[in-house]
Amino acid sequence: MTHHQTSTQISDIVAPADIETRSLAIIDSEVPEPRPFADNEWLVARRMIHTTADFDLLQHIRFHPQAIAAGLDALSAGATIATDTEMARMGIPLRRMNPLGCAVVCLMNDPEVTAQAKASGGTRARAAVDEMQRRHAPAIWAIGNAPTALLRLLELIQEGAAAPRLIIGLPVGFVNAAESKALLAAQDATPYITIEGRKGGSALAACTVNALAEIALASRTA
Repeated sequence: MTHHQTSTQISDIVAPADIETRSLAIIDSEVPEPRPFADNEWLVARRMIHTTADFDLLQHIRFHPQAIAAGLDALSAGATIATDTEMARMGIPLRRMNPLGCAVVCLMNDPEVTAQAKASGGTRARAAVDEMQRRHAPAIWAIGNAPTALLRLLELIQEGAAAPRLIIGLPVGFVNAAESKALLAAQDATPYITIEGRKGGSALAACTVNALAEIALASRTA
């Protein structure tokens, strides 16, 4: 099946909510059942496709068996969510976080992090993980950009210095991105959502949190 169909027929749908509904319906129609993911895993995977228009992701998305449950439990308990970029932080709107009592924090531009990175010669992303853990001990990490952040987080977990409920590990790129995600998927102690290979990004990390938040909010009104 090809997923790159194009048309010169311009849709007359203009309302944002209607555009999103139609977009999700198109994804559903182009990924017929049986789908590679079901239930809430499909809602998260579908949101990742919606964000990227990249159906190839369906071959590479990996869910730890407890990922959805762990994420929903953490969000429902008012989790602190750490991001490795301001872009990801800004991509998780307060209209989803406030009703859940959740906070989204990024320390990449924090002066203390900048000073630590300069002193150590390492990346700000790595220093931000240490500082984030010290200040907030986040329940959920959403890493979409920096492999060094994911690698440092895995080190802290192995040392017993961090115990997040869920890692959304989606660093993008060519140096240690695929390798850091492979290490994440190779461990079983901490639930994770990841993508095999080089693909990822801040938008994907944010949309994964948003998809889980939508499920958590829907369960409150069901």
